[in-house]
Amino acid sequence: MMKNLILAILFCFSTIIVFAQAKSDSLAYQFERKKINDMLAQRTLKFGQYDQSLSMHTGIFGLQTKKDIRRSNDILMDIVKTDDSIYRELKILFEFSVFQRTQIQYHSKEAEESNIGFMTTINKLRTQVDALKADEEKQQQQEEKTKRYFIIALIIIAVLILFLFSRKSRGKA
Repeated sequence: MMKNLILAILFCFSTIIVFAQAKSDSLAYQFERKKINDMLAQRTLKFGQYDQSLSMHTGIFGLQTKKDIRRSNDILMDIVKTDDSIYRELKILFEFSVFQRTQIQYHSKEAEESNIGFMTTINKLRTQVDALKADEEKQQQQEEKTKRYFIIALIIIAVLILFLFSRKSRGKA
């Protein structure tokens, strides 16, 4: 009974550790997602600036100047750099997601194996307990037989003693 309790406590403890690790992994995943969302918000702002710079015409007769075109190209290059950063972060996030799945599969397999081990140990202990109970029952039956034979032997001895005393008494009388 005590071993079953200890096994149950160990199982609960290992489950808590797995969930705590999953929680910290989840926090890192959430941090990475927030980082990507912030980068996407920056990209949206930069694209708004690019759109606005395209509509700027500071030249004569409302035409764009080289300076306007360069400003638009600089903003566009900044957007491209932001996109590259977003792709890198998305790759990290994807790899992290794959890593999490792998870890979860590993931990579930490990937990399953330990559960099977616990179940095997519990079954082995149950069979040992059953065998011990059967041995105890046999010993009790043997003791009861021994007691019966002893009582029968005492009764026979008592009857013989009474028989001998009654014979001696008849012989004197």
